[in-house]
Amino acid sequence: MIRADDTPAPQPNDPPTHKLWGGRFDEPTDAFVEAFTASVGFDHRLYREDIAGSMAHARMLARVGVLTDAECAQIVKGLQDIQLDIERGDFAWIVAFEDVHMNIEARLIDRIGEVGKKLHTGRSRNDQVATDVRLHLRGAIDRIGQELTRLRLGLVELAEREADTVMPGFTHLQVAQPISFGHHLMAWYEMLTRDAERLKETRARVNVLPLGSAALAGTSYPLDRAFVAEQLGFDRISRNSLDAVADRDFAIEFLADAALLMMHLSRMSEELILWTSAQFGFVRLPDRFCTGSSIMPQKKNPDVPELVRGKTGRVYGDLFSLLTLMKGQPLAYNKDNQEDKEPLFDAIDTVLGSLRAFADMIPALEPDRARMRAAACQGFATATDLADYLVRQGVAFRDAHEIVGKAVRHAQNAGCDLADLPLATLQQFSGKIAEDVFAVLTPEGSLAARDLPGGTAPNQVRAQIAAAKAALTAP
Repeated sequence: MIRADDTPAPQPNDPPTHKLWGGRFDEPTDAFVEAFTASVGFDHRLYREDIAGSMAHARMLARVGVLTDAECAQIVKGLQDIQLDIERGDFAWIVAFEDVHMNIEARLIDRIGEVGKKLHTGRSRNDQVATDVRLHLRGAIDRIGQELTRLRLGLVELAEREADTVMPGFTHLQVAQPISFGHHLMAWYEMLTRDAERLKETRARVNVLPLGSAALAGTSYPLDRAFVAEQLGFDRISRNSLDAVADRDFAIEFLADAALLMMHLSRMSEELILWTSAQFGFVRLPDRFCTGSSIMPQKKNPDVPELVRGKTGRVYGDLFSLLTLMKGQPLAYNKDNQEDKEPLFDAIDTVLGSLRAFADMIPALEPDRARMRAAACQGFATATDLADYLVRQGVAFRDAHEIVGKAVRHAQNAGCDLADLPLATLQQFSGKIAEDVFAVLTPEGSLAARDLPGGTAPNQVRAQIAAAKAALTAP
């Protein structure tokens, strides 16, 4: 999996440095404990959010008179320079400074001197990290939403091309009724649209500013929290300082959304894996989305769908990890919460990578229309259509069901489909059957008969597609 960030990883065996919180301690931290408790190995990817939050905090401190304008300008410039250093790869992440926050603050003090020590006024790492994670997750949700939109557009465009393509619909993985391939693709679209809606709702709960809650009780400084929220694009500020630093519901909710999204991609993957097999042969994947075998020269393996199906399990694990992490914690912040980031980052990376792969792959699918139609003509897929025909001739549905069941058994014994039985044979089961019955026993006739909103008739599929296009392109 390609990670979503490209921040250089911290280097081991960093030189010892002065702790920014060490005044109360008589001896240095044990070297193993220092490495064991450090989080900079993974939370350094929050550097953009940490710097953005710190600059907004500095501007607010100047606004309320805690900093002078000159001090604020010096801090902001120092933070901007540090961000450039990080993005150029010129920043050494030091394990002894524990986390992204202390690394950046220590570098700021080193760069601008005593003024840098004023930045942390009125805040704690507890509300600082909660703010950083919310900012990071908000951006990740936006990127996931963009990939979801791209994938859904690809599905809609493919569905439009295949609105008239006949394929078998399945229940219990047995041929059930003919459907449009476009209709099936639009079912995938609906699944992913619910995912997009859930993520949008989660984003609103993510977009709450905890900064200003300090360690747990708020602060005695006259902070303008609304100003910081506006600077950082938050919809509102948190209402309770204790909850604000302890809450990870928003991350759990995102992971639940991610698990559902991956479950949908996994179901899509399973169908693609089946459809590309020689036994089905419904679709072909371009070579660029497949790999071969080291021993069997004929093999063309659908590795992208298989890998997405496999990666679904790790996102389920990420969700369960965070649920388990939080279930026994008393209020407010505990060191346990350091463990929230790795499952969250892993899920973000996995979902983004999986969506990107699917958004690239889906428009390139090559359906075998003849193979799909032939499959729809097997397994007595139009049996329900024959029953509906009899009902329209005045036969009660339960009687029609029994009549058609007997006709299916006869056709099965004869080794043919219902549509292949002579009219005289069909009339042995019911005198209500006439020559026009064969119009409903074709796959195309079956599709056309289901002409109601949400149905598989091609004109209804096109109506679904039109509605989807309007929704996807709406401002």
